[in-house]
Amino acid sequence: MKITKVINNNFVCSLNEKNKEVVVMGKGIGFKAKEGDPIDPERIEKTFIMDGKSAIDKFKRLIEKMPIEHFKVSNEIINYTKRTLGRRLNQNIYITLTDHISFSVYRYENGMNFPNPLLWEVKQFYKAEYLIGEYAVKLINKRLGVNFGEDEVANIALHIVNAEYNTEMNDALKMTTLISEVLKIVGESLDIELDEESLHYTRLITHLKFLSQRIFLGEMLKDTDDIFASMIAHKYPKEYECSIKIRDFIKERYNQEISNEELVYLTVHLKRVSTVE
Repeated sequence: MKITKVINNNFVCSLNEKNKEVVVMGKGIGFKAKEGDPIDPERIEKTFIMDGKSAIDKFKRLIEKMPIEHFKVSNEIINYTKRTLGRRLNQNIYITLTDHISFSVYRYENGMNFPNPLLWEVKQFYKAEYLIGEYAVKLINKRLGVNFGEDEVANIALHIVNAEYNTEMNDALKMTTLISEVLKIVGESLDIELDEESLHYTRLITHLKFLSQRIFLGEMLKDTDDIFASMIAHKYPKEYECSIKIRDFIKERYNQEISNEELVYLTVHLKRVSTVE
């Protein structure tokens, strides 16, 4: 690869084998370098490929003002996340998480502390991501000389959720709030105390994550015929009635229609979670 642009001492732009623009990170890789110079593979620490020109332009602007150590910490967290979850993440997390970490350090150094109002919900609904957030905060505290707590753990967990579900931060916050609201309806309507350690509860939360994702992306399941829904309503009347309450709430609060197919899936999950094992 050859340098197409020097961003600073530690970052340069180049083109990969598919002729797509990439950003290459390496200590001193841009020092005294110029356009057209070959890139020494031994000095490459990470090659960033963004989704679209606007994303890579934003990434380059971020690089110009950001300490390389913030990028290295962010990159370690993202790699750990991929290994732990075993799935791909939206490439924009290299922008959003790095920017978040850098701004959080700035706030810490200037005595600005903002608690996360959804801390409890994030702990409950995104347990795997929260554990990764704990790893991330320990790493950040050690490497960047700060003392972040569990509010920052939840913040990082939400950034991971965004990258998993291809949503914006605002959507992740709304998804978390929606799940909490739905669980409140479930508890009151079925008059049960949900067992947060049960397998059925975990499955319900997983279903609600994808339901809330579909709501905020506007990608609801298409309707099926009414026959199967009627069978489920007859078989599980109490749970189906609870699903109807949830449907009406979502329509009123978020202006999204829940299809019969969504109602069927939700009712089955509610039946399972309300059954004493």
